[in-house]
Amino acid sequence: MHRDRKVKILATLGPASASPEMIRGLFLAGADVFRINMSHTSHESATEIYNMIRAAEAELDRPIGILADLQGPKLRIGEVTDNCAVLTEGQSFVLDLEPQAGNATRAPLPHPEIFAVLKPGSTLLIDDGRIRLNVVNMENGRAETIVIVGGTLSSRKGVNVPDVVLPLSALSPKDRADLEHVSKLGVDWIALSFVQRYEDVEEARRLISGRAAVLAKIEKPSALEDLTKIIEASDAIMVARGDLGVELPVEHVPGWQKQITRVARAAGKPVVIATQMLESMIEAPIPTRAEVSDVATAVYDGADAIMLSAESASGKYPVAAVTMMNRIACRVESDPNYASTVAGLRNPPQSTPADAIAEAAHAVADTVHAAAIVSYTNSGSTGLRVARTRPLVPIIVLTSRIGTARRLSLAWGLHCICTVDVRDFHEMVDKASRMVFQERFARSGQRIVITAGVPFGTPGATNVLHIAMVGGGGQRPELP
Repeated sequence: MHRDRKVKILATLGPASASPEMIRGLFLAGADVFRINMSHTSHESATEIYNMIRAAEAELDRPIGILADLQGPKLRIGEVTDNCAVLTEGQSFVLDLEPQAGNATRAPLPHPEIFAVLKPGSTLLIDDGRIRLNVVNMENGRAETIVIVGGTLSSRKGVNVPDVVLPLSALSPKDRADLEHVSKLGVDWIALSFVQRYEDVEEARRLISGRAAVLAKIEKPSALEDLTKIIEASDAIMVARGDLGVELPVEHVPGWQKQITRVARAAGKPVVIATQMLESMIEAPIPTRAEVSDVATAVYDGADAIMLSAESASGKYPVAAVTMMNRIACRVESDPNYASTVAGLRNPPQSTPADAIAEAAHAVADTVHAAAIVSYTNSGSTGLRVARTRPLVPIIVLTSRIGTARRLSLAWGLHCICTVDVRDFHEMVDKASRMVFQERFARSGQRIVITAGVPFGTPGATNVLHIAMVGGGGQRPELP
């Protein structure tokens, strides 16, 4: 079994889908990677979900990626009397460190870190931006504000401070405990929330210690200012449009989505587009036309993966949502305009041997009308470099490391097969030919392009490009 599409689908598991039957159904419908949202998942539940995914992987005989998404620090106001206070546009409103319950004129904000950086002119957003305050005066842990957008304030609502860098780590004590647990489990990706600067990513990477790849979620304006360094420090990027759309004017988000996608693609790092992609399918069996166009735009832009959140975690139609996302992606990729769109967004190769081989593989595959590109890899870097060139033929990744195959399940166009290392050049060609034949990516007599490294099995030594003819005589060969 293999996917005919290039873009990958990341599906969140939750109450509606965290069962063996649903996980299997979601994978067969098109999910390539499963997300465990640690904001709503205990360690015990995370372990159960992990084991269910690995059982499905064994049954289906196809590497499946698992991403654990850390919650990040949560900033909230304190208690409000009667859990209700009405704020009116233009009125004065005070936030302070006092523990007393709030009312229509003041509320507690138990976060000294926020008061340490607030200044006149700063903006405070409460309840996902439904209430907007502007700071007019600061003194001794007390912020005097004017209500710009009013509304009903209730207890424990979230607070965003979009125009300052908060003196907070991206990892709360809960996140550190969650990170250690999921790393020991063996998840393939850890998604880092609340990234403000590249040092946040480096801190997480030190704690993970190579046990998983690091995905940085871009959801704060300060991260946009440090975008290039954050991408360099990360293994992948997520455009977290929900939180980004709270802290930025919503009309800015589409442009930033395209910019982040292009910068990540240029760096050869997988990029995921997330949040509200098929939101209406939480309650309805079909999406809106606007949602279909939104998903299609991400595919046309060459994103590596598109993500479902509540649609697959708690919605009424999780399998239908994955099926619909798969249908949209397949239709876009079969559009005659897709090839020219993707070609127009190609990035020039970097001055490295790996990029030279990847670029040459793409060019040779086009020239000889190859059926597929086959890349031998240990670390996964060769597969990612080939994917960066966005060839329109399938990319088959052969690796002896199951961890590499699972991580690459997030990357555009890569079909990963876990197999033993080859020992010599003849075996390299023979195995590549038989694998593409068995997986039905090529027929007997078609050409394939092979990339590999000599000496075989040496990480980071890709230095061979070879054109081979697929044999088979119409028979399905046996694997070694």
